[in-house]
Amino acid sequence: MKIFAICALAALSAVLTACTTEQRSPDQIRKETASATSAAARDAKAVAQGVVDGLKQGRTVNINKASESDLEKLPGIDESAARRIIANRPYEETNELAKKRILSRSQYNHIADKITAR
Repeated sequence: MKIFAICALAALSAVLTACTTEQRSPDQIRKETASATSAAARDAKAVAQGVVDGLKQGRTVNINKASESDLEKLPGIDESAARRIIANRPYEETNELAKKRILSRSQYNHIADKITAR
């Protein structure tokens, strides 16, 4: 991430100084560079948070260890369903949720790729 920021700042500096025919004072260049650097830093933070969020979305929820709150974050799983999942632990396979009628087949199909039983 630091390399990205350094490259972005270098590119930004080059753009600010090379893309204008207007004569600017060093103080004006400094102010414009500070403003652009601030915007680049803000954008870099947003990109980093997006990467973190994306990685979290790719993870699966372990139905044998997840809290009620974590289970409720799964699509279509409410408080009641989360409690049923917890009450019937442990699971050898995720499809036991449907086989044992803890969840409907439709509910299970909706979350099947988001859960694991380890």
